[in-house]
Amino acid sequence: MPSDRHYLPAAFDARMIRVLLVGCGGNGAQMLMGLASLDNALRAISSRLLHVTTVDDDLVSEANLGRQPFYACDLGQSKVRTLTERINIAHGLAWTAVHGRAPDAVGVEGADLVISCVDTAAARRALGAALGTAKRVPTYWLDLGNRARDGQFLLGCPARSGADPCRLPTVLEAFSELADDSLAEDHTPSCSVAEALERQSLFVNRVVAAHALALLFDLLARGSIGQAGGFINLASGQVVPIPLPREERPRTAGGGEGG
Repeated sequence: MPSDRHYLPAAFDARMIRVLLVGCGGNGAQMLMGLASLDNALRAISSRLLHVTTVDDDLVSEANLGRQPFYACDLGQSKVRTLTERINIAHGLAWTAVHGRAPDAVGVEGADLVISCVDTAAARRALGAALGTAKRVPTYWLDLGNRARDGQFLLGCPARSGADPCRLPTVLEAFSELADDSLAEDHTPSCSVAEALERQSLFVNRVVAAHALALLFDLLARGSIGQAGGFINLASGQVVPIPLPREERPRTAGGGEGG
């Protein structure tokens, strides 16, 4: 039977929470903007606050202007530096932007929460490997993924041992197909806004990110959550929660992110 609630560890009280956001594309850009709002809320109603380090090696292209919060003046610029600078100026923050690819450009050491908004299973496996060998393992790993009109988000607890039945499974444990490096992946970028919208719905990233941010708000501001994530389908209008640990786990996932 699933547990009723998962509670935030007491070690998170009255301190800065260090977040590593991997990816600043479709889901990642929406998450970064939402994290700024979450930080404002935490400062107002709790003793916690966020420091976010964002890493991405992509540049703004014309195809990004439809679904992602970039403008024509940003074309050719680093996604992560452009958006982080805007957020820092708007909110008076000093968050960090790293133009590169995790875990090579920036490691997972020192993070309390890793958020992955990446395009491929290979990128998730690289993060999983880094988490598996980290001397100081982050407490949480939140992964977001989507396809054309559906997606999912899942909060897990990385650990070298899966023996604890109350530990939240990570994305690689819950969706075993992501760990299979023999499966082909689509790396073809969109060349225009119109083509990008043919491949993915205009608002799928905003919807997936909003639900993931709501889960983080409950965990970090209110101290507990009643689900580990959820499946979202824009075509049917359904949101199906992913329950806290139990014997049966979800088996399929939308692995893309829409960079």
